[in-house]
Amino acid sequence: MNDDDASPSPRTNEPPAQARATPTIVVDVACRDWLAALPRCRAECRDTTASTLAALGYSALGAIVELGVRLTDDDEVQALNRRHRDVDAPTNVLAFPAAGPSAGVSPVAPPAGAPLPLGDVVLALGTIRAEARAQGKPLADHLRHLVVHGVLHLAGYAHADDDGAAAMAALEIDILAGLGVSDPYAPAGDTTNDDERKPPL
Repeated sequence: MNDDDASPSPRTNEPPAQARATPTIVVDVACRDWLAALPRCRAECRDTTASTLAALGYSALGAIVELGVRLTDDDEVQALNRRHRDVDAPTNVLAFPAAGPSAGVSPVAPPAGAPLPLGDVVLALGTIRAEARAQGKPLADHLRHLVVHGVLHLAGYAHADDDGAAAMAALEIDILAGLGVSDPYAPAGDTTNDDERKPPL
């Protein structure tokens, strides 16, 4: 495998500590039930998003980077899914990229002082909570996984084919491990089987 074929390393493009800055991450809790189900949902989303951006090299761009995370309900996600994907059903996470970055390509800063909007990630409580229960996972862990997944979509990653799905899954597993979350694709009680690694969307 040559360098052109390699997936981006989660530790590449990290600037010196003094050069790092915090990206602008706006977490909008549109459905108050999120706070009852997971009181730290804002912090979970913010921390997970920041870790994902750092893994992709966006931390080098600092506060220029902007993105939103919206915690909402199944009804709103179903309406968005119907409008934008022609699928009349709720889903766990939707990603709405603001630009067209390419997966595996180091992010490029815009002119000095200009923002770099990545887009928005929208998450549905009902679907995510039901999936977490069915899979025997803590709600916080499943939320973190779907936030990582959504942010990867904003950064240009896709899983339309096997190679794309494998690249996304590998990155998700690595980023989540750094957050103390076990492999989300491993069957219950088995963290070594790669056969059932399938993307959320």
